[in-house]
Amino acid sequence: MRQLAMVIDLNKCIGCQTCTLACKSQWTDRGGREFMYWNHVETEPGKGYPRDWKNAGGGWEGEQLRPGRLPRLHEDYGYPAEFNYEEALFEPTEKPLRPIQEMQWGPNWEEDQGAGEFPNSYFFYLPRLCNHCTKPACLAACPRQAIYKREEDGIVLIDQDRCRGYRYCVAACPYKKIYFNPTTGMSEKCIFCYPRVERGTPPACAYQCVGRARHVSYLDDREGPVHRLVNEWKVALPLLPQHGTQPNVYYVPPLSPPAFDADGRPGDKPRLPENYLEELFGPGVHDALATLEAEIERKGRGEASEVLDILIAYRHGDMFRLDRGGQQGGQGDA
Repeated sequence: MRQLAMVIDLNKCIGCQTCTLACKSQWTDRGGREFMYWNHVETEPGKGYPRDWKNAGGGWEGEQLRPGRLPRLHEDYGYPAEFNYEEALFEPTEKPLRPIQEMQWGPNWEEDQGAGEFPNSYFFYLPRLCNHCTKPACLAACPRQAIYKREEDGIVLIDQDRCRGYRYCVAACPYKKIYFNPTTGMSEKCIFCYPRVERGTPPACAYQCVGRARHVSYLDDREGPVHRLVNEWKVALPLLPQHGTQPNVYYVPPLSPPAFDADGRPGDKPRLPENYLEELFGPGVHDALATLEAEIERKGRGEASEVLDILIAYRHGDMFRLDRGGQQGGQGDA
């Protein structure tokens, strides 16, 4: 079984949500999917979407599934609200635009809040989608065998003919990236844009990324950017690997500006706590950050740096190698 995978460079993500809109407009804009965000970008540190997903359980404990809980529609997802458009836009009273019903949560509820105290407050953006795991807990939890992993590319899909909406998969996913559709009564999730991939076109979230932050290729393609960043340079790491699902979306961890000392001068400590980054990406984050910093210094001296050239992505087409022969995908070099 081959595995198509993605690397997201968190140093290039600006939180513009273009990837979110690309996914939403293509896959989840109607039909009981209004609250679904198969791809979205959340602010870290934060509770995320659905709310407090990191503490909702799921994944593996050795070879046993770890219990997980189901997110609640209004409290944890936040069902899309209706707004007072008529009142705010067409009546002469000049009332502000506001949701008609009270909202308790929603995507980007904590956008740009982060943590820390001035002048050393901090945050970064974390794009999230289904990880198309090598050992998916959702697949193991489904009693209907409705979830399967494609041999040709490792994409995890849900057979809508077999699904009965029991939602064991939703509870089992530690990333809470499977959603229950209340209209159809079945579970749905990111499909890694497999109809596009089969045509040699990158997933919409990756192709539309204005920051060129996402690379897509097969893990065993030695010329592909994912293999080189994950297996050779080891600067791209899985999110919360302790859940045991072996996720196949990897992240280049964010570099940090220096923290200010008591006199307001930049010190020698990073503003982003490395122990927090270790909680997210595992102990390999320290070596990954050290490699990135060393390569930046090398580049600054005018020397060549293969890993930075990959991450800079001078040619858009070099970011994607999608066919089984390991050739480039996507259109254009701009």
